[in-house]
Amino acid sequence: MEALMAVCIGVLTACGVYLMLRARTFPVVMGLMLLGYAVNLFLFSMGRLATDAPAVIGRAESHADPLPQALVLTAIVIGFAMTAYVVILVIRARKTLNHDYVDDRVNERAHGAPEKSREGHS
Repeated sequence: MEALMAVCIGVLTACGVYLMLRARTFPVVMGLMLLGYAVNLFLFSMGRLATDAPAVIGRAESHADPLPQALVLTAIVIGFAMTAYVVILVIRARKTLNHDYVDDRVNERAHGAPEKSREGHS
């Protein structure tokens, strides 16, 4: 169970970082969401991975730590609110700027000019 959880956290983190490095805003938002899910899984796994273990101390021999579960629930709510806010910002920026690129090379892409090497420019 721990190995599966570690693989899931690693895959979510890798996909999140990959998407955050894209040039358009929607993949960046998706990358932020995946990275948030990876952090939530990591926090949840800190409370011991046990099946059929109650979160209340004293009711059974083994119990799950309720603090990481409470932190994850709070993080889910905050993450949802931040995602909604970022999506609204992205929609507003696309409407205002008429593009959704996150860098300043939109004119080069629109007019088909070759991309310049970053070397030699300071």
